Amino acid sequence: MSEIREAVRSRYADAAKKIAVLQPESGLGCCQVDGPDCGCAGSYAADELQKIGMSDAVSLGCGNPTMLADLKPGEVVLDLGSGAGLDVLLSAKRVSPGGRAYGVDMTDEMLELANRNREQAGVDNATFLKGSIDSVPLPDASVDVVISNCVINLAEDKGAVMREAFRVLRSGGRFAVADMVELEPLSPALKKRLDSWAGCISGTIPIEEYRAALVEAGFAESAFEVHATQDLPGVGRVGSAYIRARKP
Repeated sequence: MSEIREAVRSRYADAAKKIAVLQPESGLGCCQVDGPDCGCAGSYAADELQKIGMSDAVSLGCGNPTMLADLKPGEVVLDLGSGAGLDVLLSAKRVSPGGRAYGVDMTDEMLELANRNREQAGVDNATFLKGSIDSVPLPDASVDVVISNCVINLAEDKGAVMREAFRVLRSGGRFAVADMVELEPLSPALKKRLDSWAGCISGTIPIEEYRAALVEAGFAESAFEVHATQDLPGVGRVGSAYIRARKP
């Protein structure tokens, strides 16, 4: 396992343990374990959260990809880097009856937490799989929608992730993710920091580079909407973006 992947795994293993004992006064909240909100607080509908007995405080994302995907009953959804399972469980409710939601995550602690949340929510059309987002344990052309929430920026090879998303999508399938992007160049020193990479900063790439990776993978109709920004004085600027594309 590379240094970057291990740094990410370790950070989110620790996050899973904190979420598992989440208390209102703990300081955990929508978007980051140890930082400010970056664009998803308040974006989840209270009634939908109530149906699965969860709070957006378990989300470590940078938006709400479930509202991008226009999910329909009967569809199959895949969440890349599914964490505690919030987006998978919400998606599973939306594609019922007849549909299924999958989540893939490489962190054992997150998978354990997600399965516990699934059982408590009583959701029977959700499945959590052990794997990496650049090597998904699902067949070709097996899903209708790929979602993700602030995870692709953590990957060392974004192109490999885009190609894998393209592989598992059926023709006409939708790519609908929330992710962090680089808006102003980050300093070389910051780019090398493992803690900053695991914190969804150093691994960000510019929008045009992100778009190029989607196009190279085969996607069409890519669109980006930056909905929150973070200025990092002296070292650059990043933003939370909603990203959509389609498999022809």
